[in-house]
Amino acid sequence: MKNYLKHFLLFAVLAICSIATAVAQATLKGKIVDADSNEPLIGATIAVKGASEGTVTDIDGNFTLKVKSDKVTLVFSYVGYNELSQQVKASGKSVDLGVITMTPDAIGLEEVSVIASIIKSDRQTPIPISNVKLAAIEEKVGNLEFPELLKSTPSIYVTRNSGGYGDSRINMRGFDSSNLGVLINGVPINGMEDGRVYWSNWSGLSDVSQFIQVQRGLGASALGLSSVGGTMNMVTKSTEAKKGGSAYIGVGNDGFRKYAVSVSTGLMDNGWSVTMMGALNTGDGYVKGTNYEGWTYFGNISKVINAHHKLSLTAFGAPQWHNQRSTMHSIEEYKNSSDGGRLNYSYGYMNGELTGGAYGYNFYHKPQVSLNHYWTIDEKSSLTTSLYASMATGGGRRVRGAKSNWLSIDNKTGRPYEDTKLTDGGLLDYDAVLAENAANPNGSQAIFTNAINDHDWYGLLSSYKNRLTENFTLTGGFDGRYYKGYHKEVIDDLLGGEYYMPGKDHLDFQSADALLKEGDVVQYSSIGEIVWAGLFAQAEYNTDKWSSFLSASVTNESYRYHDKGKYLKYGEKSSFYHFQPWSVKAGYNYKFNDNHNAFFNAGYFTRAPYFNSVFPDHNVIANQNAPYEKIMTFELGYGFSNEYLNVALNGYYTKWMDKSVRKRVGENNANITGLDAVHMGVELEATYKPVNTFELKGMFSYGDWTWADDVHFALYDDATDKLLGNYDAYLKDVHVGNSAQMTAALSASWEVFKGLKLNADYNFAGKNYADFDPSYRTNKSDAGVDSWKMPNFYTIDLGLSYRFDLCKGLKAVIYSNVYNLTNTCYVADAKDGTSHNWDTALVYYGFGRTWSTGFKVMF
Repeated sequence: MKNYLKHFLLFAVLAICSIATAVAQATLKGKIVDADSNEPLIGATIAVKGASEGTVTDIDGNFTLKVKSDKVTLVFSYVGYNELSQQVKASGKSVDLGVITMTPDAIGLEEVSVIASIIKSDRQTPIPISNVKLAAIEEKVGNLEFPELLKSTPSIYVTRNSGGYGDSRINMRGFDSSNLGVLINGVPINGMEDGRVYWSNWSGLSDVSQFIQVQRGLGASALGLSSVGGTMNMVTKSTEAKKGGSAYIGVGNDGFRKYAVSVSTGLMDNGWSVTMMGALNTGDGYVKGTNYEGWTYFGNISKVINAHHKLSLTAFGAPQWHNQRSTMHSIEEYKNSSDGGRLNYSYGYMNGELTGGAYGYNFYHKPQVSLNHYWTIDEKSSLTTSLYASMATGGGRRVRGAKSNWLSIDNKTGRPYEDTKLTDGGLLDYDAVLAENAANPNGSQAIFTNAINDHDWYGLLSSYKNRLTENFTLTGGFDGRYYKGYHKEVIDDLLGGEYYMPGKDHLDFQSADALLKEGDVVQYSSIGEIVWAGLFAQAEYNTDKWSSFLSASVTNESYRYHDKGKYLKYGEKSSFYHFQPWSVKAGYNYKFNDNHNAFFNAGYFTRAPYFNSVFPDHNVIANQNAPYEKIMTFELGYGFSNEYLNVALNGYYTKWMDKSVRKRVGENNANITGLDAVHMGVELEATYKPVNTFELKGMFSYGDWTWADDVHFALYDDATDKLLGNYDAYLKDVHVGNSAQMTAALSASWEVFKGLKLNADYNFAGKNYADFDPSYRTNKSDAGVDSWKMPNFYTIDLGLSYRFDLCKGLKAVIYSNVYNLTNTCYVADAKDGTSHNWDTALVYYGFGRTWSTGFKVMF
């Protein structure tokens, strides 16, 4: 631990020692507002061109700036607005510049921020927030995955998980994505059946995001979201108000290649504007056998009808395929392999092409189309409505048949089965499987299937906002969704055989000795149907000294199960089962003066059980006793802000009752209900910007997240969904796993001279425990024994960008990044074993040193 602190302190001292402050001679002051709404722009940047002086606007849009020269050029900038320059003569000691208006650089960006519940100032709203702006996204993303852009945020832990393209995961305050509210332009994207977010479906987000805001804890959204741990709001690029475009090419480690192009008409005289963007990512993958290809497309057509009405049509998608690592391995297994942390048993070569085995391949395309209408009714009220649809298709590889072990890896040991067919080099031996299947008179004994998870999802989100008085604002709206998920396994490749006889895997309308071909359905076929209708309301009262809010939501969620062939004896379609979760939350913020503020918030909400908990046996018979999950939370916070320094400190307590969890146990699935957990901790975040060209950010978070009781769980066979038994699991006081409960970060950004910018990021993770396996906690001797605690680790990332004029009308920028500079070897994810120690744990190692560089031309 001492070594980590020494690195941390040395990094801080070196950064601070490079700062040179200036002596002021005159003071400029003014106020920056939106040109259309006249609303103050909070956090807008004011810089002196060619000098180091700079500042930002406060909660009312006001600013004060000390300058050395009697004649300066001020540059005003704000995310989503056109940059503005103004020459000022500072002949006196104080100059009042009055009101300065700025115009948006994108159509509808301000309105999207409203429907997405974006907080403009952490000193006004009693919610802890962290922001990632467009410049940081472009400078740091390289070949990182989208969630990794948030790894320096308090109480957030991000890993690449199995290492495949888009397979990253993110936890906030110990909660995974199913317990976070994740929104794009205000539209929820958490899975309707299980609440999870699969980032491979959104792998192009880093290419199209304009702004990311993390709201920890309750969040500001009034929607009935699953935001136990917090809310992530991603605002995509809208239609650019300026005509132009860009082209990008990038390269990186392990064959990474990226190509991207964008073009915009700008806002034309007739009120129309169009922006289009496309990108391609390819590579071999850091982990062996995880090559990939991912496309991204984005389009927006907007129409400014008049001063009161705007329309915006957006389409976004990221079709991809990638090979995966199917299972964790033991630490000893990695040490004994020449591949080290890149070890992967889940692939081989078939007909000369790299091919993943069981759970070793994924493909998906989840486009989202939305039509937004922004209606400014009058000076005080507005109505923002989004009509959206998502028609997704894709799935993942499975291996079925009497000899499915031929192409599978044991999920309990992380090693090949005794009868797994391997080449002399330790890869899956497809030639041997093809030969065995071709010679067998009973058809293929091992086949590829695709576990298909298509869906159709339609929604309407409408929010009405009225500033009833100068201090009192009321917001209310409707959140409606209709969802159908189509789930089945389809034969993809007979692997050399003429046909496949399903045996016990047959559906009710098939016989066990049916001769099935590619394209036929096996195992299961079902539809999950969900109807969602929610109302929400929020009241806000703001004065110069204090602000407060009270919000509530109520939702009706209706579930229905359709059986298309597995258990038809129970019926083909269930009744609708209805749940009415609700929420209430409130917060209060008090400003002692221009520099100090304190806040408090609290909430209580219920959450309907997820679809799989209501239909655990995968038939139309519902578990009508599935409990509502109940969450109680509150937090306190303090903030300090002046011209150079911004500090936020907060503490939180969350109690989670009757949680439902579905875990994979070997080749089976465990449904765990009735879990209670307590999550509490403190978070500190600070930004120091003594001059306009240098910024230092730091954060520290410490949590104590534990399971609060022992529970029962049901174990189901993955192949047949048959109940294997009910068991006790001794989980009381076991720490929540795979989410570092102590994190710290220090980041520095320095513009050495005009155009050249350097970035450095130090990230530390500690107090990280392996995730529990319920099957290893069924003995009384397991009671009171914690999961294995992984070793602490740190990483250092470096980045460089250089902006310059290429020629008349063309600007260019070069990006270069090195991640994990010191090539730190660390365990990022772990599953607890029988001894609750390192020797029986299965793990994924984090990535070693990686790099990327890119070149972008803007016209």
